Amino acid sequence: MLTLYSTRSSGNAYKVRLLLAKLRLPFRLVEVDIFAGENRTPEFLQLNPEGRVPLLELEDGHILAESNAILFYLAEGTPFLPADPVARADTLRWMFFEQNNHEPGIAQARFWLRQVRGGRDLRAHDIDRWMEEGYGALRVMERHLVARSFFVGESLTIADIALYAHTHVAHEGDFDLAGFPNVRGWIDRMEAAPCHVDMDWSPEIPARLFTGDECGELSLA
Repeated sequence: MLTLYSTRSSGNAYKVRLLLAKLRLPFRLVEVDIFAGENRTPEFLQLNPEGRVPLLELEDGHILAESNAILFYLAEGTPFLPADPVARADTLRWMFFEQNNHEPGIAQARFWLRQVRGGRDLRAHDIDRWMEEGYGALRVMERHLVARSFFVGESLTIADIALYAHTHVAHEGDFDLAGFPNVRGWIDRMEAAPCHVDMDWSPEIPARLFTGDECGELSLA
C-alpha cells in the first residue's frame, strides 16, 4: 500500500491527497507536523534529506519527493495525464509554471502571513515581491481561462490540481480574487468535479487507511 507523508495545511501535500481521492487509491496517511519539527528528525531526514513534505512511499519502499513529480507518477495511465504528446507537454508546462511563477508568490505569502506566528513582521521586506509575483501569475491564469474550462483541453488534469491547491486559498496570503472572474469560475468547476476533497481531508489519527469510500457513487472497482 502507498504511504503518504503529508502536512494538512500544506498546499503541496494537499495536491497529492486530492489526486489520490480522485483516483480512489488506497493509501496510508502519516501526518507530519512541520511546525513541531517532525520533518527535521533523523528518521524523516533519512526519507528526505531536504526535510520537506509531501513524500510518497511506494509499495516497494521507493520514496518519491516533490509534489508535482508525485502527481505525474500517480496520474500515469489515467485521464488526469493526457496521452497525446502535445497535451502531455502542455500539462507539464503549467505544472512548471505553478512551481516557478505561481507558488513562489502565492504559497509563500500564505505560509508567512497566515501560518507562521509573527511571519508578517519577519518577512515584511518580501511582501511587495510576493504580491507582484502572485498577481502576475493570476493574470496569466485569468487570460488563459477566458475561453477554457480547464488548463489543458476540456477536462481536469494534474495541471489543474497543481494550480488549484494554492490558488483556492490565495486569500489567506492577502490576494484578492475579486478581479479574476475566470479564475473564480475555474475554482468552482474544480470543486464541483467528482471526488473532490477539501484541504482538511485528513485523519485525526495518523496512519488511518483511506479506500476511496468518500467518493460516494464512485468505487475502487
